[in-house]
Amino acid sequence: MSALNHTTVLLNEAVEAVVGGVWGADGTYVDATFGRGGHSRLLLSKLSPQGRLIAFDKDLEAIAAAQSIGDARFSIRHEGFANLGALPASSVAGVLMDLGVSSPQIDSPERGFSFRFDGPLDMRMDTTRGHSVAEWLADAGVDQIAEVIRDYGEERFAVPIAKAIVARRQERGPISTTTDLAGLVAGTVKTREQGQNPATRTFQAFRIFINAELAELEQALEASLQVLQPGGRLVVISFHSLEDRIVKQFIAKHSKDVYDRRAPFAAPVPMRLKAVDRIRPSSAEVAGNPRSRSAIMRVAERTEVAA
Repeated sequence: MSALNHTTVLLNEAVEAVVGGVWGADGTYVDATFGRGGHSRLLLSKLSPQGRLIAFDKDLEAIAAAQSIGDARFSIRHEGFANLGALPASSVAGVLMDLGVSSPQIDSPERGFSFRFDGPLDMRMDTTRGHSVAEWLADAGVDQIAEVIRDYGEERFAVPIAKAIVARRQERGPISTTTDLAGLVAGTVKTREQGQNPATRTFQAFRIFINAELAELEQALEASLQVLQPGGRLVVISFHSLEDRIVKQFIAKHSKDVYDRRAPFAAPVPMRLKAVDRIRPSSAEVAGNPRSRSAIMRVAERTEVAA
């Protein structure tokens, strides 16, 4: 699918923020989640002939979409952004992370991300590695399933849903399609926020779990401290509270001097980040792209040389 099938959230705001540091158009930048390349294409238009852009993505369809960018300043790696730390230390002027699932992924029934389409229950970002959700659910116990739904979906009906999944497996075999899972959850969750499908939180939880999204985000944030140059920008767009909490706490943790209580007279470890901004989509953007309504973009700046 082409990039035209996907509307990039906070497109101009994110690109302006990431190139807004001291390095400007001549720097080397990272689009840590290429998706369908909306941010990358605009970023490239802002760079000078000396500028460079390195992209990361686990999705083979994203890698294929990147081949249409015929620009010698651009390169892409088929790997998750947890591998950001493989870049040389202090070599990057800005890192942009858009944590949303792209519309082509959601709208492709064969990917299994959405309860709106009937398809195989997969949900892997990288279909060449790991287990699908269906494969995991074929063996997982009630306690493990409930923990995933509760922790990653913030679903108060996690235990009843997990019990229903295992009961269904014992009676009629494992759940293998998105429609089966959505129907089972709808039959278990009797109340839900107005306008929200009963399966929303469960699908979110399984996607986050099967792709280890929160662990990868934590690794990528830590790696960003190593690869960013002094004055370099970190820009992260989150779409739900679990992600945003991790980003917010990471920036806060590194935005203050750290003192060692065991050595009260030792010099503190100086702050490594400075919070710059927090931006939400405009009402006009939300009206034009409802999927942007939950987005929060946080911007921080590297303050000193990486260790």
